[in-house]
Amino acid sequence: MFIQPWDACLDKAEWQAWIAEGHDFGQLNVNGLPGHPPVAVPTHFTSDGDHLLIHLARPNPVWKAIEHDPNVLFTVSGDYAFIPGPWRAKAGTPPADGVPTSYYTAVQFTCRAHVVDDPEAKAELLRRQLAHFQPDGDHAPVAVDQPPYGRMLPGIRGLRLEVAEVMAKFKYDDHKPVEHRTAVADRLTARGQGLDVPTAHQQRRRLDRIGPWQP
Repeated sequence: MFIQPWDACLDKAEWQAWIAEGHDFGQLNVNGLPGHPPVAVPTHFTSDGDHLLIHLARPNPVWKAIEHDPNVLFTVSGDYAFIPGPWRAKAGTPPADGVPTSYYTAVQFTCRAHVVDDPEAKAELLRRQLAHFQPDGDHAPVAVDQPPYGRMLPGIRGLRLEVAEVMAKFKYDDHKPVEHRTAVADRLTARGQGLDVPTAHQQRRRLDRIGPWQP
């Protein structure tokens, strides 16, 4: 992922906070078998220290690819919006001369995948995921010898993704003048389509922290 200096995360805490805000759905990208394209699998995930935890159905074709090459990439993206050209036109120039762009946040984890097949280890992985997604505990116990999960465990495999590197990109025109960024955030809020409002929130948050861009 190419990252301009003004699109880089400000510190580790920034991307960690963004993930913790509810960005817990991403895409597992695995190198394909020789002669085959890469495999991409959309899925929810949870964090456990320096690992990402996911589980997938046993028939999923991704397993053969992982066994061949356990080096994988997990990507999470969000808070994105298309920015029309007229919104980015320089002051004193025709609006039609503005060049459009995309705003977005993306976090990429380079990982080594460890397959989890032991029944109790899979149950523990599911417990950790449910603790995140259903913190009220409104679910049956996840136990190897109890329904409903006990009889379903053979049908899944778990993955512990050991994180080796993290790249984070916050692309919100931070190199533009403060007035420009403020105006775009206001326009996004007014348009209010798709993820316009959370995109505007990210732009304003970065504006508050960065202020005028300093190369």
